[in-house]
Amino acid sequence: MEGQTFVVGQEFPDVKAFRNAIKEAAIAQHFELRIIKSDLIRYFAKCATDGCPWRIRAVKLPNAPTFTIRSLEGTHTCGRNAHNGHHQASVDWIVSFIEERLRDNINYKPKDILHDIHKQYGITIPYKQAWRAKERGLAAIYGSSEEGYCLLPSYCEQIKKTNPGSIAEVFTTGVDHRFQRLFVSFYASICGFLNGCLPIIGLGGIQLKSKYLGTLLSATSFDADGGLFPLAFGVVDVETDESWMWFLSELHKALEMNTENMPELTFLSDGHKGIADAVRRKFPNSLHAFCMRHLSESIGKEFKNSRLVHLLWNAAYATTMFGFKEKMAEIEEVSPEAAKWLQQFHPSLWALVYFEGTRYGHLSSNIEEFNTWILEARELPIIQVIATIHIRLMAEFEERRFKSNSWFSVLAPSAEKHILEAIGHASTYQVLRSDQVEFEVLSADRSDIVNIGTRCCSCRDWQLYGIPCSHAVAAFISCRKDVYAFTEKCFTVASYREAYAEQIYPIPGKVEWRNADEACVDDDTRVVRPPKFRRPPGRPEKKRICVEDLNREKHTVHCSRCNQTGHYKTTCKAETCKAEIMDSIEQF
Repeated sequence: MEGQTFVVGQEFPDVKAFRNAIKEAAIAQHFELRIIKSDLIRYFAKCATDGCPWRIRAVKLPNAPTFTIRSLEGTHTCGRNAHNGHHQASVDWIVSFIEERLRDNINYKPKDILHDIHKQYGITIPYKQAWRAKERGLAAIYGSSEEGYCLLPSYCEQIKKTNPGSIAEVFTTGVDHRFQRLFVSFYASICGFLNGCLPIIGLGGIQLKSKYLGTLLSATSFDADGGLFPLAFGVVDVETDESWMWFLSELHKALEMNTENMPELTFLSDGHKGIADAVRRKFPNSLHAFCMRHLSESIGKEFKNSRLVHLLWNAAYATTMFGFKEKMAEIEEVSPEAAKWLQQFHPSLWALVYFEGTRYGHLSSNIEEFNTWILEARELPIIQVIATIHIRLMAEFEERRFKSNSWFSVLAPSAEKHILEAIGHASTYQVLRSDQVEFEVLSADRSDIVNIGTRCCSCRDWQLYGIPCSHAVAAFISCRKDVYAFTEKCFTVASYREAYAEQIYPIPGKVEWRNADEACVDDDTRVVRPPKFRRPPGRPEKKRICVEDLNREKHTVHCSRCNQTGHYKTTCKAETCKAEIMDSIEQF
């Protein structure tokens, strides 16, 4: 644009094209415009610098939208008079500059906008202006946040229409029908979980960043190959204990409608009190454990020691009580404070060896992996967040269904690899048979008792992981039994295919939704308005990632000057008081 020139008689398709061209030239050549007259048929402007003779006049041609330059007077004598900001660099102009970039990258940050505009035009615009332009650009491409809430009832109807058996319900509050909650679970996900996944459900939430904020709650599981399997998700206006109770209630209804016997489930979460209470009330026969990722991050942030994190994971994976106590002793040796801190979490909540149920070796939920699906969409309207998840689900189900067709083993690849490694180790063991079901397996440094009737081994790997350990495999080989017959069904290729057997169908675009606009206008009972709470101005506070409801004692500050508690040295009044006393003595 440095070389942009205008000549008398130059034509433009319409007034908008001319205005954009003159604005681009002014910004690129660093001179300010003072517009004298601008309407649909004429445009007069001059350079804003006093004494500069540059003038331009353009008019609309008769019987055509074309705009042409009628006169162009003088040349600039002012030099560059817009080094920092620029009056013509309005929010609308910035929107036109970033629109294509936003389409390619939703996460195009305001600081990147500032950098690109400065690099291309040499001007500096305010951060707030870039932020507003990005928000307006996203609204122009994806629709406004208000429209997203308004279309939610129609979108939910489309989910249930195109994917029969799915659950998609929106809940409002107040007489003006303000959005409160949304719950979505596709029929393919429900059936896939009940028929082909591990009986483990991870629970978690992630903050949305749109105009009206909100939190996305999700429930995920593991397929036979250990992959992420989204079961259900929802959006709430505010994450509270009550919202988690509602989410777990809707999840229970979804599962109950599709199975006669509710499976015994294990839930993994960050230890949020609201989640623990909701699991206990809505799934009374299930078990609940802490996600080790959250617990390890908490101890890492609390004590700033990476070795503690490593030792904690080793303790969690220990398969015997002796091994667990060894690791805990190492933690106490490194940091007695950390060992004391861990005492507030009973080992049955996080350690494999003490957990009452079966976690199949999964110490952490896969919520973080699911959250990456929507990281870029968090700033978009709520309907775009749901659409992003739906599109990703369609692609993942199709890809995994196709991938499993090339598998010819009995077990899914990760479980098959585990069995093959066990077979390799078993070839070096000596097996002594006690009776029809009990064996003693001797290795170089230990002896283990295997009972194939109760499916257990003294090493406890078989019980904890659901896949025969190397000692059990040695026993099977010695009595010529099929190793695969003693592996949990949820690890088979057949179960993997069952998990993705149902298809997730596409949803038509907004233009094809019948009566969607009428629903927003005429049927007041179906109108969903955005929550009253909006994103506050300024930079949001960063929250600590830690297990909640720890009942941890607050840190007591200590003064190094007077040895008293409750204040620091910088705010200590001891010296001040002493000085006042000395002054009083002197005056006396």
